Amino acid sequence: MSGPARPGEDELIARHFAPLAGPGGLRLMDDAACIAPLPGCDIVLTADAVVAGVHFFPEDPADAIAWKALAVNLSDLAAKGADPLGYLLTLALPPGWSDDWLADFASGLGACAAAGGCPLLGGDTVKTPGPLTLSITALGSVPTGRMVPRTGAKPGDRIVVSGTIGDAALGLKARLDPLAPWLAAVGAGREHLLDRYLRPRPRGDIAALLRMHASGGMDVSDGFVGDLTKMMRASGCGARVDIGRVPLSEPARDAVSAEPGLLAAALTGGDDYEIIATVPPAALGALLAGAAAAGVPLAEVGEVTALAGKMIFLHNGREATFARGSFSHF
Repeated sequence: MSGPARPGEDELIARHFAPLAGPGGLRLMDDAACIAPLPGCDIVLTADAVVAGVHFFPEDPADAIAWKALAVNLSDLAAKGADPLGYLLTLALPPGWSDDWLADFASGLGACAAAGGCPLLGGDTVKTPGPLTLSITALGSVPTGRMVPRTGAKPGDRIVVSGTIGDAALGLKARLDPLAPWLAAVGAGREHLLDRYLRPRPRGDIAALLRMHASGGMDVSDGFVGDLTKMMRASGCGARVDIGRVPLSEPARDAVSAEPGLLAAALTGGDDYEIIATVPPAALGALLAGAAAAGVPLAEVGEVTALAGKMIFLHNGREATFARGSFSHF
């Protein structure tokens, strides 16, 4: 991130971010945004920060960094069954940034916002000695009382998960060790794994279905095993999961076939930004059919049990254990 000409803060905002602002952002010319809550709706808020060297590589493309920063927040809204209203951005720029880098960053931010239907409302831009840090607060709405809580799972509910699990974790491994022997078995699928790490796909297309049919939900940010465990703990329940039914992409299956130990990494590594939901049996068919119509794969992987805190993961008929369930910052 270097270059000779850099705009001042006001010009920076006007040039790169004001074009992304929604009506409530007031063209980013005020100290605050102003939006009117929809009648009969609750406001859902979520915030996530991403930091260079922790959540992404400093050398990642600027548009991909921006996409990921917003996408992880949109994933949280989707898991709550919320429709996006807008977002606030805090951007802390280290020395060496350039106007060209910022233009690419704004392009990626705009692309993700357009795909997710979530306009910019405002925020703050500051300098920092480093590293590059972004924080986004996203706002969404749900009909009053209809947010899908992490605490809503009930014994007998079926557990479903969207998309595929483990691609991003394997993509990260490929970045860290590009000569790993297992990558030979993946072939061209390496690009799929790398892309899933760079550009999460929020599942906003099924938000309305989740609030109609799901009893509980959360997104898979830190690892399928650990996040499901957190959800069951919050709900006062346990779970029984058939690992063989957890959806893996073809490149991930190829990787695990070449190196079976990678299955644990796929299930616990995080950065999936898929959705885990619990669904009463009577509603399962409608949810699966609705998701299929929306083009979002959903797989049933297990059921909620009444044994609070008891997590059973079965692999080929035997109970599997994991050294850790998910990524942790601390």
